[in-house]
Amino acid sequence: MRAYIEEMLSSGQMQVVAREVDPEHELAAVVAKAQQESRRPILFEDVKGSELPVVSNIYGDRDRLGEMIGDKGRSFCQQWANLMKAGGGELVTVAEAAGEFYSAKISDLPHITYHEKDAGPYITSGIFLANDVDTGVPNLSFHRGMHISDDEIRIRLGTTHDLTKYQARAEEAGEALEVAVLIGPPPVVALAAASPIPSDESEMALVAQLTDGPFRMRPCRHIDIDVPYDTEVVIEGRILPDVRRPEGPFGEFAGYYVDVADNHVLEVLGVTVRKNAYYHALICGSPEDHRLLELALSNRVYAHLNNTIPGILDVACVPNLFNTVVKIDKQYEGQPEQVILGAHGVHHDFVKSVMVVDDDVDMNDLDDVYWAFLTRGPADTRVKTFSGVPGFYRGNKPQNWGRVGFDCTAPLDGRPAFERKRIRGLDSLKLSDYLT
Repeated sequence: MRAYIEEMLSSGQMQVVAREVDPEHELAAVVAKAQQESRRPILFEDVKGSELPVVSNIYGDRDRLGEMIGDKGRSFCQQWANLMKAGGGELVTVAEAAGEFYSAKISDLPHITYHEKDAGPYITSGIFLANDVDTGVPNLSFHRGMHISDDEIRIRLGTTHDLTKYQARAEEAGEALEVAVLIGPPPVVALAAASPIPSDESEMALVAQLTDGPFRMRPCRHIDIDVPYDTEVVIEGRILPDVRRPEGPFGEFAGYYVDVADNHVLEVLGVTVRKNAYYHALICGSPEDHRLLELALSNRVYAHLNNTIPGILDVACVPNLFNTVVKIDKQYEGQPEQVILGAHGVHHDFVKSVMVVDDDVDMNDLDDVYWAFLTRGPADTRVKTFSGVPGFYRGNKPQNWGRVGFDCTAPLDGRPAFERKRIRGLDSLKLSDYLT
């Protein structure tokens, strides 16, 4: 991640805040305001209470994610599917270079409080790396962590995550589960952590597959896990068996607070920091959070639809995970309805709304998507509703029930009438050439 940050700094793509910023609410407010006005990442050079600079919105733009996987303007999901079939590098474990890492404490890290009613400072970008207690298969997953002390972080494990299953099996055996929390690993690790692969496959093997040449790992100092060498901050610890303590409230990705609950406890055994490290901060529910969450769902929907329906071009989740937009090369009437039904069956928690668009629509711009719905056919007959279907983890709450689908495509027999108007030269024009 450091190389990527420094590349954006040198090219002027990174916004920089030089003044001191308070990590209690002020930093999050600046990030949120910056995200309202730009998709550019932002760097805080001086964060009160910590020597580490903080970076945010690294993954907040789908075009940047596309550049990371080399899609070069093509369909993101198609390029991801190609990478899944390609060969790659290998994991290579090496020893720490002298002086490259130093030991630290939780209290040395930025203590960032994000939302008004959050219980306190949280780790939001942590990628948990753990090995299956039965098979040894490593898993990568995102989980939040509440700062308690230098020795304790309280974490929430999602009900469907592989890490939750690892921990449950360890707990049944009366054992703690060793985990490494990665903050600021190489971007390929974040992409792998957000990717949908079968639970019996190694996400670290996926990292190697997505990498040209050897991918360096290093042994942890306190637990028996190898971690990506170039990770900025690594918290080593173990999830204690049969221990639950109050965690929350916290403002989660759906835009609401999660109430206080008795959740798992991570006993911190050590913290290692790279020399001149950057700390990655992520606002849950922000564009950066949604773009990473989108990786898992959009590629999963694409893979399913592409195997069952012709003409699937790409999939996005705009503006958030509950709305899936599918771009198609429409080949017959009724195809959008098939896409709607197929997409709804992929993930019962998150695919709440499906919008199907033609290939000339910007699927990442909900304004453009809804414009297509309103102008390419009657509004009343192209909406499909499915009542009483439970959704999301809170399946017992009716506000999360129901499904809806929108056919935003033009009729095949009237395509000439729906040719979009264009302004010649607009795509290549640089406004900076005209403004002073």
